[in-house]
Amino acid sequence: MNEKVYASLKSADTEDWVDYHIVRPFTYYWAVGFAKLGIHPNTVTIASMVIGAASAFFFAHGCWYYEGKWGVFYNLMAFLLLFIADILDNTDGQLARMTNKKSALGRILDGLAGYAWYLPIYVALVYRFYVHHDIEFGLLGLSDTNLTVGIATAVVFIMAIISGLAGIAPQQRIADYYIQAHLFFLKGEKGSELDNVKRQQELLDQIPQKGHFWQRLIQRSYVDYTYQQERITPQFQRLMALLRERYGDTSNFPESVRQEFVRYSKPTLNYVFMLVFNFRTSYLLLFCLLDVPVLTFFFESIVVTLIMHYTIRRHEAFCRKIADTVEKQKR
Repeated sequence: MNEKVYASLKSADTEDWVDYHIVRPFTYYWAVGFAKLGIHPNTVTIASMVIGAASAFFFAHGCWYYEGKWGVFYNLMAFLLLFIADILDNTDGQLARMTNKKSALGRILDGLAGYAWYLPIYVALVYRFYVHHDIEFGLLGLSDTNLTVGIATAVVFIMAIISGLAGIAPQQRIADYYIQAHLFFLKGEKGSELDNVKRQQELLDQIPQKGHFWQRLIQRSYVDYTYQQERITPQFQRLMALLRERYGDTSNFPESVRQEFVRYSKPTLNYVFMLVFNFRTSYLLLFCLLDVPVLTFFFESIVVTLIMHYTIRRHEAFCRKIADTVEKQKR
């Protein structure tokens, strides 16, 4: 990898193979171009959100079985737009680091990008099932009546909600948190964007009530985002509390502890990568091309959720081990 491209990354550790070897070198040159044009990173993030959401129109179309070659075209166009959205989502961070325009708002918008994409996409997939369901009905032996279609669509809609609330939302939160935690112990506080709910609540309290509705709404959502991250990582929170109690400022954390954390965390990132865009897009593409996109909701809610819980257990286990060692040293 080009040294300039490498310098624009947070860390090679936190990039999967596809991003490191294909996406990041590509997005680097996009970032260079945006920097020359004076485009702000937050503008790139918002463009990513709009383009990703726009892909929902094409996701609503059936593929070859239902709409022939035009169906294939629509589905490939959906993934092209989603890929462009991901390219822009990767570009904004590199652009922010290159131009030194990192901001709290940028961090919040970056966290919201995935939700902006998948909410309309999942609504489109439910509509797609309502219109095109012959394959599923044939496999289940269901008659294609208005009543049956209505009930089946309602069930799929509930599945989509479960997939979003119990699937994508927590998966993205924990993946982001573990990546930032790894960066924190690898590169220090300035090299990561590891947030905590106490600090984010303080920032919310500093925003005036009057005339700042949207700013407060976005910040409030981010307070909840960080709260949920901390709620499901009690051993990591215990480790951080012990280290702060004993060593004070994060810059005083001993190098031995940092190295031990990174050593345990790095292999765990292989599972974290299964909770983010590249893996999620691969099975979404497969199910859409097979004209059974409803399987996305099952896979998301069951298989990927199991991977997430395994990742959390693994991460919490080594955090407990390190915390126990720190606690014994304290005595």
